[in-house]
Amino acid sequence: MERPVEHLNYSREIERSIDYIEEHLRDNLTAEEIASQAGYSLYHFCRMFSQCRKMPVMEYVRSRRLSLAAVELFNGRRITDIALEYGFETPGGFAKAFRKAFGYSPSQYAARMDGYLRDRSVYEIRDYIREPVIVNKPAFKVAGYGIETDVEAGNYTQDVASFWYYYEGDNLENKMYALLNPPKHGEVGLCVPAEGGGNAVYLLGVIVEDFSLVAEDMLTAVVPAAQYAVFTTPPVDATDEGDPEAFAQVVKSTWRYIFEDWFPGSGYEHAEGKLNFEFYDERCHARVDTVMEIYVPVIERRENRTPGAKAVR
Repeated sequence: MERPVEHLNYSREIERSIDYIEEHLRDNLTAEEIASQAGYSLYHFCRMFSQCRKMPVMEYVRSRRLSLAAVELFNGRRITDIALEYGFETPGGFAKAFRKAFGYSPSQYAARMDGYLRDRSVYEIRDYIREPVIVNKPAFKVAGYGIETDVEAGNYTQDVASFWYYYEGDNLENKMYALLNPPKHGEVGLCVPAEGGGNAVYLLGVIVEDFSLVAEDMLTAVVPAAQYAVFTTPPVDATDEGDPEAFAQVVKSTWRYIFEDWFPGSGYEHAEGKLNFEFYDERCHARVDTVMEIYVPVIERRENRTPGAKAVR
């Protein structure tokens, strides 16, 4: 019997479904099977999943399979074996889907990652990172916990990554979700500028509808509406068996790439008065293909602006 849908916290339901998907990515998963496991009709589950994850459920399954396949490639496995293991009928079909997702053929991607893995000291993130997606986002509210950092020194991402990785106090992530009960899963990391100086507060929080549930020791911020260039960091193995600190390094390198390499030739400039932010969802939970997203507010350079041009929504 299907559960009633009123007043459910969909994010928790979806997270349980995602856990199920992760456990069965090498199986012949169907939307019907996932919906049944979650206890919903196919129609309602697919609608609920699309609302929460901003993509259809089977598109999510496909993207996760491709991401794990990328890891298998630079572990040296044969393309044919990977294709069959992750549900692609032919190596050609896998190669086509992989190129669409990563911008390179499987063999090209494997060769690039092999160079990175052999000598990370000469790692150039521009060789691995895809072009950003340009999106428009309305204003939203964030509540959570923070630390003071020095933005002007240019090292806040390293400081922040170190803080959240080695933090040994209360589990702030679980605490936030328990107290704030956000409508969707995912943490936002952003620097809240301090008045009259270089020091700022890095806020790690969740998106909330209002601040009515905010505790006294929490911080809040309103992120204004903006057009963003959204960058996804290259996947790294951040499990205990891999290199957990590699994730912090790749985040820092992606920030540097954005401002030192991408902006000069992009046709965009940074939108002053708007806020950069990082977005962490289940893809950065110590996986073998850990990634996160960086949102940078942009406007077209005056000489490049085209009347009537629209960004992706």
